[in-house]
Amino acid sequence: MEHLPDGLAEQRLLDALGDFGIGPATATYAPVGFGDYHWKITGADGQRWFATVADLEHKEHCGGDAATALDGLRRAMNTAANLRERGLRFVVAPLRATSGDPVVPLDDRYALSVFPYATGETGNFDQELTAAQRVQVLDLLAELHSSTPPETTPVTALPPLGRSGLESTMDELRGTWEGGPFAEPARELLAENADLIRTRLHDFDRLADAVQQRGAQHVVTHGEPHPGNLLRGSGGYSLVDWDTVGLAIPERDLSVLSDDPATFTRYTATTGHTPDAAALDLYRLRWSLVDVAEFVAWFRGPHSRNPDTEKAWQGFTETLNDLTRTAR
Repeated sequence: MEHLPDGLAEQRLLDALGDFGIGPATATYAPVGFGDYHWKITGADGQRWFATVADLEHKEHCGGDAATALDGLRRAMNTAANLRERGLRFVVAPLRATSGDPVVPLDDRYALSVFPYATGETGNFDQELTAAQRVQVLDLLAELHSSTPPETTPVTALPPLGRSGLESTMDELRGTWEGGPFAEPARELLAENADLIRTRLHDFDRLADAVQQRGAQHVVTHGEPHPGNLLRGSGGYSLVDWDTVGLAIPERDLSVLSDDPATFTRYTATTGHTPDAAALDLYRLRWSLVDVAEFVAWFRGPHSRNPDTEKAWQGFTETLNDLTRTAR
């Protein structure tokens, strides 16, 4: 996020670093990513870490309210830590606090995780990987999907998060939205595309029925292994941002890399799993529907115009264009 979290004093973050055994340190805000807030931490001896603060009131994939989201975030971060401790070196996992927990609440809304400072080349969300790069990432995912799930691994529900709220909103498009500068434009754009969204929700249900009948095995999935969450160093790729980790079929991850089953020949040889074209379509569609629901909830609620909401508006329009392009 480009703007600082509302109502959180930086000193509270610095104080909480002590729970991780980090003494006096300085913090420099890092306006990267989308969703969480990040700081570069430098200790008095020059040692560095990367701190991430989650807004538990907007962490729906971890839980529907702040308390539930804190529990879900802890399960996810413990899963990442366990995977790293088992030898999966590509997992950029959080440090454990002196309590053993990788997540420390800062107040009722925000929670802190601290990571080793990793160096390497970062990618962008919409970056296109080369064929050779895709093979490297698929090898990484094959190792992840073949690992024994830690007991803490959350189960990723298949229905798109926020679906019920999105469907309710589409039945309430009359009147004026007054949550902020993007509220009324969002209402108008949603009204223009209401039939499209209903059609794509029907497509999702059809695909979900077909995929679930095949009963594919659930594995540990990262959830968002796109280039924006890949760090390329001298030893290959590492994966960051494990708050979306969960048990699901492999196509949850594979769909992020390609929609062509022929791309996964090497992955199949390694894991024995042949990706299902319908499941790839299903999870690509699910991603778009989740995004639409999140954007609509954001713009219908109180908000202001800032770099983050402007980026969200761009994402909203692009996602609707994608839903139109991929409609059958």
